[in-house]
Amino acid sequence: MKASKSKEAASWSDVKARLTHFDHDGLVGLVHDLYTANKDNQVFLHARFGLDEDVLEPYKTTINRWLWPDMFRNQNASVAEAKKSIANFKKAIGQPAGLAELMVFYCERASGFSVEVGLQDEGYFSALVRMFEQALQTIARLPDAQRPLFMERLDAVCRISQNIGYGVGEAMSDLLTEYDNISRRR
Repeated sequence: MKASKSKEAASWSDVKARLTHFDHDGLVGLVHDLYTANKDNQVFLHARFGLDEDVLEPYKTTINRWLWPDMFRNQNASVAEAKKSIANFKKAIGQPAGLAELMVFYCERASGFSVEVGLQDEGYFSALVRMFEQALQTIARLPDAQRPLFMERLDAVCRISQNIGYGVGEAMSDLLTEYDNISRRR
């Protein structure tokens, strides 16, 4: 028996071509269906259109859930899910100050949880240091007036992280020094 020729996977181009046939009501209906289909779609649309008073709140709630799980309820930590929340915000509106806030919040929650429960997870720590570096890079692109508060918070994360081990605190200290040297050259 011969294998049938498989059809190529649909792509954005295929979807876009189909959208040209929709009228206004059809597009509104499609967006409504997407809105009701998934909570993530609702969060995305609320952020994109600035419908919530605090557009960062649902993203922070997700980050908090995955980086500071309730151990008594047998919840697990998930770096991937926490990072996904930041990526979803970036797709929704990508506002630089909001992105910096979520990255710094990620670092605060991950380091706080690690110290509080005595976490021993090298992958979790590596992701924390990478996010710390990404936060520094994002903050560096902000206007000068917005940087100090974020930097104070990252400095606090660095101090807390000295108690984690695995070289986390040292890596953060090195990154802070590197960032400080770069910002002085500007």
